[in-house]
Amino acid sequence: MSDITEIAPDIFRLCTYVPSFKMQFNQFIVRDQEPLLFHTGMKSIFPAVRDAIAQVFDPARLRWISFCHIEADECGALNEFLALAPKAEPLCSLVGAMVSVNDFASRPARGLQDGETFSTGARRFRFIRTPHLPHNWEAGHLFEETTRTLFCSDLFHQDGEPEALLESEPELINRTRQSLIRGQSGPFSDALPFTSTTEGLIGKLAALKPAVIAAMHGSTFRGDGEHALNDLAKLYREVVATNS
Repeated sequence: MSDITEIAPDIFRLCTYVPSFKMQFNQFIVRDQEPLLFHTGMKSIFPAVRDAIAQVFDPARLRWISFCHIEADECGALNEFLALAPKAEPLCSLVGAMVSVNDFASRPARGLQDGETFSTGARRFRFIRTPHLPHNWEAGHLFEETTRTLFCSDLFHQDGEPEALLESEPELINRTRQSLIRGQSGPFSDALPFTSTTEGLIGKLAALKPAVIAAMHGSTFRGDGEHALNDLAKLYREVVATNS
C-alpha cells in the first residue's frame, strides 16, 4: 500500500516503504490535462503504485511516463504502465531514448534535450540534462516551473521511513550525509560518481531556485532549494569525492 501526499498543487507523492531495503520508494504524479508520472517503481510494487494513482485519477489517463535514468526503481514497471495507459509515452533524455529505452519499451520514447520545455496543460516543465548525476550517462531531471518543483531522483537520498514533508534544511542535509556514509560502508558503495562536472551540474539545478525538492527516497523538502542544493554539492565533495 502506498501513502499519498500532495506536495504542491496537483502534484502528489506516492510512497511505498519496502522493509527489506529499509527504504522508501517514491513516485510523483501530476494531475493535469496530460497527466504525468515521474518514476514507475519496480515491477514488484506496480500494483501498489497503480492503485495509489487511481485514488487521484484514472491511471489509464496517463499521458507521460518519465524518469531520470535507467534503473529498476526508476522505470522497472514502464511497460506495465504503457499497457495500462494506451496514450502514454515514455519521456526521458535523448540519450536515454536512443541508447536504451527505445529498445526495451513497448512504445518509443520522446527524447528531451537539455533545456527543452513542454506543457501538460496548467504545468510547464523544463528538462535539465545531468550526465552521471546522480549516476548513468542518460540521467536528467525535470523541473516544474509554475510550482518550482524539482524532481530530483536519487539526490537527497534518505534511508528509513521519514515523514512525507520536511522543511528543515539542516535535517535534510544530515539525513543525506548519514545515508551516503552508510552506503559507502556496504556492498552498494560507490553508487554516486564524483566527476569534474558534478558540482557544476548541481549548481545548474540550484540556479533554478526550486521551492520543492521531490526526492525519490525519503522526505520531500519544501524551502530554499537553491541553498539546499549548494549544500549538497559541498556534502558530495566532502563524502563522495573523498571516497572516489
